[in-house]
Amino acid sequence: MTDAQETAADPPLRTTGGGPPDDVDSAPIPLLEPREGIPPVVADRDALAAVVAAFAGGSGPVAVDAERASGYRYGQRAYLVQLRREGAGSALVDPVGCPDLSSLGEAIGDAEWVLHAATQDLPCLREIGMTPSRLFDTELAGRLAGFARVGLGAMVENVLGYALEKGHSAVDWSTRPLPEPWLRYAALDVELLIDLRDALEKELDRQGKLEWARQEFDAIASAPPAPPRKDPWRRTSGMHKVRRRRQMAVVRELWTARDQVARKRDVSPGKVLGDGAIIEAALNMPPNAHALAALPGFGPRMSRRQLEQWQAAVDRARAVPESELPQPGQPLTGPPPPRAWADKDPVAAARLSAARAAVSELAERLTMPQENLITPDTVRRVCWEPPRDLSPDAVAAALAGHGARPWQVEQVTPVLVRALREASA
Repeated sequence: MTDAQETAADPPLRTTGGGPPDDVDSAPIPLLEPREGIPPVVADRDALAAVVAAFAGGSGPVAVDAERASGYRYGQRAYLVQLRREGAGSALVDPVGCPDLSSLGEAIGDAEWVLHAATQDLPCLREIGMTPSRLFDTELAGRLAGFARVGLGAMVENVLGYALEKGHSAVDWSTRPLPEPWLRYAALDVELLIDLRDALEKELDRQGKLEWARQEFDAIASAPPAPPRKDPWRRTSGMHKVRRRRQMAVVRELWTARDQVARKRDVSPGKVLGDGAIIEAALNMPPNAHALAALPGFGPRMSRRQLEQWQAAVDRARAVPESELPQPGQPLTGPPPPRAWADKDPVAAARLSAARAAVSELAERLTMPQENLITPDTVRRVCWEPPRDLSPDAVAAALAGHGARPWQVEQVTPVLVRALREASA
């Protein structure tokens, strides 16, 4: 049994997600104001230079957060960046006024960046020139430590005993000027992030999981940008209702037309035309704009010009040659969907069932989500095409070959070997 397995069996400390630890008062303390007040918004070159100098001269980790305008604007660009560091205080930087923050990124490039749910913010930070060389993700740390609730507010409350304001998380951060209550909320998001990091580091160390977390953080920091998604129109909500290839072509044409309009207007695609409307048009294949107007999502508030624009997309789909119509589903690059395993390969299905049960039991013993212990896709791939001899070394190599980190290989290999052998016996 590893140190982590032994400590996971101890009475939980800061891992239940149900309340603060013993050293925190039962009633959380509302955090109403940043300790130095709301910092001014940095929106020009001179103010940015002062912030760069201050943060370059600071010490220790840097708390970093970014606010986007999801659901309001096209894409996922950052509309506000918040930072805090010992010796520098807090800063609020406007990427609209300062679109190139590479100088700030370089100033703190050697420091550890502390983010909450890092993978959500790193793409938009990368776009403006900010990329960490190393980081600490407080959300992921909470998952590995076994917290049931890993949102920033819940973590700050359960670990540190403070209550963060929750009212402005989904506002339109592209608004200018930004209202003072929003700025206060944004500054408070980084106010205690380093304190949270320090507490979680101690807890991970207590559980014997700190090295595991460091491997995860290094993997996030070193991961390349995600490639563009292939056929993004296939992710239209309700796509499962669309069965015919000609109907799929309608979805593709309408999705593409909507995306072009949304990009040009810099608004969220959903504000241009809802996914539900696209699916209705695909299922009904309206012959003209009048028939299109009768469908849900194309109601009386839509102008004649807009209706004709969408109808033109439907007409283009009608004219696509049969040989160019989209194929059902997407080409598989790995195992088939698990629901098909019993028919395609019953032995592989038995392996997967045994492996899932073994991984689930191990994750429960280690008090962490299964997907953080090992990705479901990795388990599927190893079960679909397992090593021939099912030795620990061979299974470990297979896991590593699919991207598992060393700590994951060490923990999962023994239970996976046992499950695969039993299922194949």
